[in-house]
Amino acid sequence: MDFWDELFGTQPDPPTAVVLVTGGAALLLVLSGEPWRMARNVITIVHEAGHALTAVLVGRRLRGITLHSDTSGVTVSRGRPTGPGMVLTAFAGYVAPSLIGLGLAALMVAGKITLLLWVMTVLMLAVLVMIRNVFGVVSVVATGAVLVTVSLVTSPQVQAAFACLVAWFLLFGGVRPVWELQAKRSRRQARDSDADQLARLTGAPGLFWVAMFMLISLGAVLLGGMWLLEPVLAS
Repeated sequence: MDFWDELFGTQPDPPTAVVLVTGGAALLLVLSGEPWRMARNVITIVHEAGHALTAVLVGRRLRGITLHSDTSGVTVSRGRPTGPGMVLTAFAGYVAPSLIGLGLAALMVAGKITLLLWVMTVLMLAVLVMIRNVFGVVSVVATGAVLVTVSLVTSPQVQAAFACLVAWFLLFGGVRPVWELQAKRSRRQARDSDADQLARLTGAPGLFWVAMFMLISLGAVLLGGMWLLEPVLAS
């Protein structure tokens, strides 16, 4: 089987035990302390990638992405400071991990595990081009190296388990930052958050936008979780 046949071919579903164990591991990681703080860098990469991709799609000029060691990040684009394009760009960050996790869950259900791994690798490469600081480059290169290694070196069984873990992690990991955002807002520590930027852009209160982030994140967990657990529920 050549590369293209493997890329677009269909791989078998991971065993039920793998789906359950990776889901439990991802949930524990998201609920943890220091391990979550380290793993949250991956969520930040996807968050900023969501801003960047949306900015390009709505016609804004993407200038760069900066990732910080405290797991924060900034995406800078140029264009109209108001209007639908700016609203969509500001909205995309917090929902990106959940929506990408949902997309990965869909690929898992379709048996496109190899394609899933390479889609994530391409995403990392696209982000790397726009990174503008050393920590950001190191974070993205390290994440991409893990993806390439798993894709090229490991067995199909390991690839399936890893892909399932990533899908679960993005689904669960999309929820906690929204909760943390509102906690900071309640302490007046996030006056320039995405939700507050959206409030200034639209007139709708910041809490409304936080609620929208949370609704989408929880909806993705529910739908993506049902897809990933489909083999379990069917057995």
